[in-house]
Amino acid sequence: MSAGRVLASRTVLITGASRGIGHAIATRLAEEGAIVWGMGRVEAALTELASETGGNSLVADLLDDASVWSALERLTDEIGGAPDIVVNSAGVFGLSSCATESVLAFDKSFSVNLRGTFLVVRNLLPGMLDRGMGLIVNIGSISGRKAFQGNAAYSASKFGLRGFHEVLLEEIRGTGVRATLVEPSATDTALWDEMDPDNDPALPNRSQMMQPRDVAEAVAFVATRPNSVGIPLIQIEQA
Repeated sequence: MSAGRVLASRTVLITGASRGIGHAIATRLAEEGAIVWGMGRVEAALTELASETGGNSLVADLLDDASVWSALERLTDEIGGAPDIVVNSAGVFGLSSCATESVLAFDKSFSVNLRGTFLVVRNLLPGMLDRGMGLIVNIGSISGRKAFQGNAAYSASKFGLRGFHEVLLEEIRGTGVRATLVEPSATDTALWDEMDPDNDPALPNRSQMMQPRDVAEAVAFVATRPNSVGIPLIQIEQA
């Protein structure tokens, strides 16, 4: 555990907490003393995470509005309002060109990567505004600021997330609520498993990618700043 446990007693909701970047963020913020609420689709993985962090789990699918509203209602009922910190980490990823991407895959990218973030923010932001305090961290991507071939759906959804985040920043200015967009470069998670990037010269080798813990460190840095310090954007890459 980190000395001082800066986030002691702070409540944190992390979407996509079942694995990858979300899981790493959950464990890292728990090290700072945060009370972690992990949200995702896989109940067994969330139960294991809750055991690791001493936190709680919320089973919900961002493609199912009712399950999201129900999970967030349970959260706010149990903690008495909006959490102190919200990390929108859930995401889907795939590679396909503008000429070959399916409409179904395109819609799913937007539904999870952009619309899912909106659902969570729309539900919890009013409580943060009423309280005059809170932090929203949106996990974007290098593909949300730079175009790469074969990123038709994913890049479009992450550019959209960046746009939503920019509007959010304007609307929370002066309210006491803060927001940060974290844009990492390629990160070694299970999302790459089916693509076998080590055998594709057009993709980075997994040994050259960032690790989920690297992204978690960036989120921990933002989350442990004083409430008076806003960090609108962090772009991180493998050194």
